[in-house]
Amino acid sequence: AYSISLIKGFGDMKYYSKEFIYQYKNKKAFNQWLEKIIYLQQIISIKNNTFDKYKQIATTLGNDIQEYEDIITNEKISLKNIENVLVTNSKINKQIKHDINKLSTEFIDLTYNIILITLIIAILFIFLVSVKVSNSVGFSVDEIEEKVNDGLLEIKALNEEIELTQKEVVFTMGAIGEQRSKETGYHVKRVAEYSKILALHYGLDRKEAEMLKQASPMHDIGKIAIPDAVLNKPGRFNDEERLIMDTHATLGYEMLKGSNRPLLKMATTVAYEHHEKWDGTGYPNKLKGENIHIYGRITALADVFDALGSSRVYKEAWDDEKIFSLFKEEKGKHFDPKLIDIFFDNLDEFLKIRDTFKDT
Repeated sequence: AYSISLIKGFGDMKYYSKEFIYQYKNKKAFNQWLEKIIYLQQIISIKNNTFDKYKQIATTLGNDIQEYEDIITNEKISLKNIENVLVTNSKINKQIKHDINKLSTEFIDLTYNIILITLIIAILFIFLVSVKVSNSVGFSVDEIEEKVNDGLLEIKALNEEIELTQKEVVFTMGAIGEQRSKETGYHVKRVAEYSKILALHYGLDRKEAEMLKQASPMHDIGKIAIPDAVLNKPGRFNDEERLIMDTHATLGYEMLKGSNRPLLKMATTVAYEHHEKWDGTGYPNKLKGENIHIYGRITALADVFDALGSSRVYKEAWDDEKIFSLFKEEKGKHFDPKLIDIFFDNLDEFLKIRDTFKDT
């Protein structure tokens, strides 16, 4: 009877060992395995004490397997959470993209209608003047030419007003993106001014530099699709949160890429590439050197300079010497070396802008 009980005990122990190590890997299966080991130890301990070490090894192995399974389970949960957030972001992004396209289409349609109506009015006016002239009403050729020129000037003024309105819409949308992350509108204003200075000293013409100034406020527009819990977290991001936050560059690109308007096309490039780094370690595409568009390189430096010198929910403002030291270290790493030289050669201009547009 003793031998049969012993054989059965070994068989059970072998069964529960395999069940735990290869199949269930949970606390219940582990306890069943351990119970069989303890049972055999009690039977054999009269003559032999060799099960002590086996029990110790089994306990260590069991605990290690359970910890490993817990890690795998937590990773699966984390990956599922990330997937849920990304799906949510994608839905938000699609809605925002739809709203922006709708707004852009309505704006362009309205603009064309206004111009068309103005042209029709001008043509009717010229026609009426012609009729009056033909009926000897008394308009001279000079008076007719003056009226036509007045109409053309009115059309030109209307076009300029439409262009200014478009710039104001772009700046306002950029400010909305910053306000979601508890930053002031002065951040996008300063970044815009810094970008223009860098562009002019880099060699871009005045018109292109001015357009970059108008487009740069959209650099973080993708943040409007980032959840508040991540965007406004007071402290460092964990790996999951950093992965979510880094999607804002791609989200901004997806929101803007459908437009053919020159200003919005420039804003698309700025939003997509302002987190790329000169040495190729940035995101989202790890572009390197001059493969990064000059708009992205300029906005990157302007944005980092202002961000480091400003208080955020997750940090205090840095002092100037600390910022300057970092910029020198990151020359040729994070930043275009030529732009770093421009920054230090014209430092007084940057500091003047910062003093002019202080956060209140």
